[in-house]
Amino acid sequence: MNHLVRRNFLTANLALVALVCACGSSAVAPAPSGPTTGPGVEAWVTTGDKTRLLARETGLAFADRAALAVNVDVNPALRYQTMVGFGASLTDASAWLLQNRMSEAQREALLQELFGRGTTGVGFDFMRLTIGASDFSRTHYSLADRPAGQTDMALASFSIDANRADVLPMIKRALAINPKLQIMASPWSAPGWMKTTDSLIKGTLKPEMFDVFARYLVRYVEAYGAEGVPIFALTLQNEPHFEPPDYPGMRLDPAQRAKLIGQHVGPLLAQRGLKVQLIDWDHNWDEPQSPMAVLADPVARPFVAGVAWHCYAGNVQVQAAVHDAFPDKDTWFTECSGGEWKTNWSETLPWMVRHLIIGSTRGWARGVLMWNLALDENFGPHLGGCKDCRGVVTIDSRTGHVTRNLEYYALAHASKFVRAGAQRIASTAAVDGLESVAFRNADDGTVALIVCNTAAATRPMTVTQGGQVFEYAMPRESIATFVWTPR
Repeated sequence: MNHLVRRNFLTANLALVALVCACGSSAVAPAPSGPTTGPGVEAWVTTGDKTRLLARETGLAFADRAALAVNVDVNPALRYQTMVGFGASLTDASAWLLQNRMSEAQREALLQELFGRGTTGVGFDFMRLTIGASDFSRTHYSLADRPAGQTDMALASFSIDANRADVLPMIKRALAINPKLQIMASPWSAPGWMKTTDSLIKGTLKPEMFDVFARYLVRYVEAYGAEGVPIFALTLQNEPHFEPPDYPGMRLDPAQRAKLIGQHVGPLLAQRGLKVQLIDWDHNWDEPQSPMAVLADPVARPFVAGVAWHCYAGNVQVQAAVHDAFPDKDTWFTECSGGEWKTNWSETLPWMVRHLIIGSTRGWARGVLMWNLALDENFGPHLGGCKDCRGVVTIDSRTGHVTRNLEYYALAHASKFVRAGAQRIASTAAVDGLESVAFRNADDGTVALIVCNTAAATRPMTVTQGGQVFEYAMPRESIATFVWTPR
C-alpha cells in the first residue's frame, strides 16, 4: 500500500468535503406529526461529532403527505447486483492481536460482535486474507521460502504452518460464528526465489516461474480448504503496479497478469475442479486501463470473474465505467485504510461512507472491504509500510480494550442491515448534499436505505416509496440507515 499516495489523495478529497456548506445546527428535528398509513421505519444514526454512534431511533413511518424538495425516492422494483457483503482484512497483525493480546472472553465478545448478528452484532459477511506477509506482519515471509540462490520447483517447502498460531484459529472462529462468511485471498509477493530480485522486496515474476507460482496459489487454496476454510476468490497480486521499498510487493503488468491467468492459474484451477473466482487488478481507481487490458485478452478473459479496486488514488466512478465496458464481470472493492493523517470524524466518516459504502456499491461492487480488521494503539504490529494506519477497531495491547473507530461505524451502517444475498435497488443518487444507496434483503424483503449528509448543516428531507412518504432531518456530517418492510 503506497501510503504517501493514499495520504495525499484522502487529504485532498476530504478538503473538498469540508468546504461543501456553511456551518449549521447539528440538532435533529423531530419527525412531523401526521396520519400514519404506511410501514414503520427504524433509523440508525452516526454523527460526525460522535454524539450518536449507530444510535437507534424509532417513531418514523410512511404516510400520505407531500414530499419535500430534498427527496430520496426508493424503487425496489429496479434491481442491480447481488451483494456478498462488507468487512475487512484479517491481516497477520489483526490475528496476532486477537489471539495474543486479548483474554478469551474479550476475544469471543469482539468476534461475536464483528461476525454475529442480533442486537449487538454488525454482521461482517466478507473478509480478505493475505497469502504470506504484508506490511502488517511481524516478519516477512512467504509460504515456500528458500535461502538466497536456491529454488523449489516442486514446492516441497510449501507450508501454511506460519498461519497456524493465529490466522487459522481466528478465521475458523469467524466462520463458526458466521457460516456465510465469504473469504478472498491476495499475495503481496511470490516467494523471493521466483522473482527477479530473489527477494520478497520489489521485483517481478521471472518468466520461467509462471507455472510454479500458479501451483503455489492453488496449493494455498487447497491447504486452506483442507483446514475447513474455503477460499471463494483470489487476486493474483496486491497492488501490482507498486513495488514498496520495505515490505513484500511485486510488479505484474497487464500482459503478465493476462498470461498468468489465461495460461496458468485459470486452467490449473479448472483442472483441479476448484470453483475459485479469479479477480484482477486489486489496485487503485486511477488506472482503469490496466484491468481493461487484461479483460480484453481473449485467452485470459474467460477465467477472470471480476475486477477489484482500492481507494488511494483516482475516482470511484471508474468502477461503473469498467463495468459498463465488461458487464459480465463482477466488481469488488477490496482495500481502503483510515489513519492518523485524518482524525476528524466530521470530515472522514462522511468521506468513507460517500466513496466506499455508497459510491462503490453504486459502482457495482458486490463486496466492500476495509484494510486491517484490528491494529493496536501504536498502529501495528507492522514491518515497513504504513506507520499510522488505523484498524477498523483498535485493540489495546496492554489491556485488550477495544476502541471502535470511524471505519467500524462506516461499515456497520451497511453490514448490520444489508445481508448476504441482498440486491442493490434504485434510489436517488444525490440531492442537496445528500447521497444515498438502497438495498433489498432477499431473506425477508426488508429495505435498507443508507444516506450520507456531507454538509455542515442539518438537511430536512423526505423519503418516498410507492407514493408514500416519511420525513427526517439529517444531522450535519452524519450517516443514517433507514430500515422498513414494504407493504
